[in-house]
Amino acid sequence: MKAIISSLMFSVIIVVGCKDTPKETSIALNSSPEETTMTTKVPSNALKNVYWGDTHNHTGNSFDVFLFGTPNSTPEIAYRFAKGEKVTSPTTGKPWKLSKPLDFLVVADHAELLGSIALMYENTPGISDTKTGKAFLGIAPNKSEENMQKIYDILNYAAFDQPNDANLGAKDLVNDIGGNKVKEAWTRYVETAEKYNNPGKFTTLIGWEWSSNNSGANLHRVVFMPQGGDVAKQFIPYSALDSDNPEDLWAWLETTSQKTGAEFIAIPHNPNISLGLMFPETRLNGKPIDKAYADARMKWERSVEITQIKGDSETHPALSPNDEFADFETYDFALTPDGTRPAPTKADYVRSGLMTGLELEKKIGANPYKIGFVGSSDSHTGMSAIEETNFAGKGQHDSEPKKRAHPTGIGSSKGWDMGAAGWVGVWAESNTRQSIVDAFQRKEVYATTGPRITLRVFGGYNFAENDLNADMVKTGYDKGVPMGGDLNKTANGAAPGFLISALKDPDGANLDRIQVVKGWLKADGTAEEKIYDVALSDGRTDGKQKVGNTVDLKTGKYTNSIGATELKVFWKDPDFNPSQSAFYYVRVLEIPTPRYSLYDAIELGIDVKETNHPATIQERIYSSPIWYNPN
Repeated sequence: MKAIISSLMFSVIIVVGCKDTPKETSIALNSSPEETTMTTKVPSNALKNVYWGDTHNHTGNSFDVFLFGTPNSTPEIAYRFAKGEKVTSPTTGKPWKLSKPLDFLVVADHAELLGSIALMYENTPGISDTKTGKAFLGIAPNKSEENMQKIYDILNYAAFDQPNDANLGAKDLVNDIGGNKVKEAWTRYVETAEKYNNPGKFTTLIGWEWSSNNSGANLHRVVFMPQGGDVAKQFIPYSALDSDNPEDLWAWLETTSQKTGAEFIAIPHNPNISLGLMFPETRLNGKPIDKAYADARMKWERSVEITQIKGDSETHPALSPNDEFADFETYDFALTPDGTRPAPTKADYVRSGLMTGLELEKKIGANPYKIGFVGSSDSHTGMSAIEETNFAGKGQHDSEPKKRAHPTGIGSSKGWDMGAAGWVGVWAESNTRQSIVDAFQRKEVYATTGPRITLRVFGGYNFAENDLNADMVKTGYDKGVPMGGDLNKTANGAAPGFLISALKDPDGANLDRIQVVKGWLKADGTAEEKIYDVALSDGRTDGKQKVGNTVDLKTGKYTNSIGATELKVFWKDPDFNPSQSAFYYVRVLEIPTPRYSLYDAIELGIDVKETNHPATIQERIYSSPIWYNPN
């Protein structure tokens, strides 16, 4: 079956039956005329299942993975690891395995110089003998760690025509080791993705990362699509060497979509290190954001990666001083070799970005930041290994506990500054490319920092407490909207109600609480935020009362003697004003558990304080918001 799938042109025929009854989806694999048409049955559920995945994984095709010393990381290893197979770690050479398989994966290598560094070191004519090839091979002929880091630093400047030790510019990179020279690596990758895609069991989505990094501002976007290799081979991924402006990326997506039929999804990540540019009020060209900008952004970017290894971007203590859980995996190391650590701005974090969106909507008639939330790893090892007990690090430089006190080569960060996160939960009818991408388009997705907590959220006007029963999901869809949806003003100005259910990771820690985070637009045109504790474990009625902490700092063990296995609640906004635009998203916290750095400290025999990070953390999930629209 796999061999045939890899060589066939796909067409997907959805024959899902009526709602409420689990059905099967027929995936027809249309071959060339002389080959036989095959059909396989894929389980489908109209009420949807949660599928877990990582939309942001890098292999040795990425220039930085190669330069950091992991050239043997391949898409094959990434897929096999995500499927739950034991692999040999490309960074350590040791066996590595997920505790539970993932359901889907996007290998999203940097489009810039895709696979070209490997070709350069293979002395490929047309690459190794160019100006850039000669310069880089002269700097690091023996691939020493120190000199490979020099090439990495040069690339970060040269790509954006900034002064550098090799006197290279963006045109040099494109002409010498970029442009059409990445086609071979792209084609090989696409064919590997096709080989490992197995509808109903494990989905591979073809994608890449557009890595705009001008002056150290992270404006990266992961891009992927539901179509297969027949469409993907019609183009070469758009890179930041073509343009570092997101508006140019959207224009390319529009043109390429019209030409090829590709349905692209673009997801920004790491707004926390965007230097105030991820959720701005002005465009990159300095002009004010207008409706055309908002419409284009919302067409292509319907979600944001809110958590990943390079920190959590929900909010910052300086922006949300009344949120006692705001300081979570805070990471502020800009992507510049000079070690810049900028102060946070409201354009750097997701919650304040949503609030800016409400404010802009009042001014220009459209909201550019009406987005859902996903988590993903941004692993540069090829392995989506982000469990605290099984963290493989960001890359080669922090792949083992003994290395994590040292610089990673990424800004001025050190190994323990990296957070073990995250993945995305997707509510989809089936585990197929199209069904999963449709869920991203609906924003029926949520982010986790690691635990696979099952979360359902529905908003509507006709819910009641007794809807928290076995038919809650059906009721939620019949009488309301799921996470990512919109609620409009009713004739009587009634407050919306929310059905929320959270079930702990079967193999993880108990739950501390469910919170609803609300943002709303005041009459003066500025936005406000508030956090509500809507469900607390252990009979507590006041969220100020801590759940406790069972972690033994000597052994790294904890118990589920506190917290709850499941929390359910029907909640209505007690401060609702029908004239105010608002968003509501759900944050669920686990009880405290060991951070991976505590496990490292125990293994290394050091005081955990030497890691400069807390011994314990409260892992969490974030639902995509539901919006209330008064107009």
